Formats: sequence, C-alpha cells, structure tokens
Amino acid sequence: QVPLVESGGGSVQAGGSLRLSCVASESAFKYSVMGWFRAPPGKEREGVAFIYTGGTSTYYHDAVKGRFTISQNYGKNTVYLEMNNLKPEDTAMYYCVSEGKPRTMGWPSAEEYQHWGQGTQVTVSS
Repeated sequence: QVPLVESGGGSVQAGGSLRLSCVASESAFKYSVMGWFRAPPGKEREGVAFIYTGGTSTYYHDAVKGRFTISQNYGKNTVYLEMNNLKPEDTAMYYCVSEGKPRTMGWPSAEEYQHWGQGTQVTVSS
C-alpha cells in the first residue's frame, strides 16, 4: 500500500480557494505528525502546515497563517489543507508528508519525515 496519496491541486486565480487531501496508510497516519511541504519554482522547499494526528496541535508557516487550515479525519486516515485567499506566491508543488512514528512534542525536521507523497501542483494566477 502506498503510504500517502494526494489529490486536490489545480489552477485558480488569485483570491481563490483549493483543498488538498492526503490519504495515508494506517502506519503512516496513526499517532504521527503529518503535513505539507511545498516547492515553489526556483526556490527551496518550505514547510507549510503540520498537525499531530489524533491530536489538536498545528503549525503554520507565517506566510500562510490566517489563509490556510490543516485538519484531519481520523477515521479516514486523511489530512486536508484548506487554502483560501490564494496568492501567486503560493504557486508550488505541494507534498504531503508523514513522520511515520509516534511523537509527543516538538515538530520534526524535514529529514525526519519518512513518507512523502508524489506531489500535487497548485498554480495561482494573478
């Protein structure tokens, strides 16, 4: 079973909205940190939003606070990224990630995420 399967990317105009979904395998989802990285064209990868599965703690990059919301459906092993008021600078390939092991505090570094999705493209035009 593929650990992470993403969907929901696309092209929108500035100010629009998109929702990304990431369905995880049981081992990739339970009691782990999951979230989203993005890779803008010509720029370094950056962490966007993260959540403790089975919990309530979340983290957001300053650039998306107030516009993006990460959430989960525990019964469906799924994490969502609701993106509102999208800007051209949000254009990037978005990757779902899972640390894949229990964690009780703190946030993993990029290298600690064991599972990465195949990526889904988000393009925002001005």
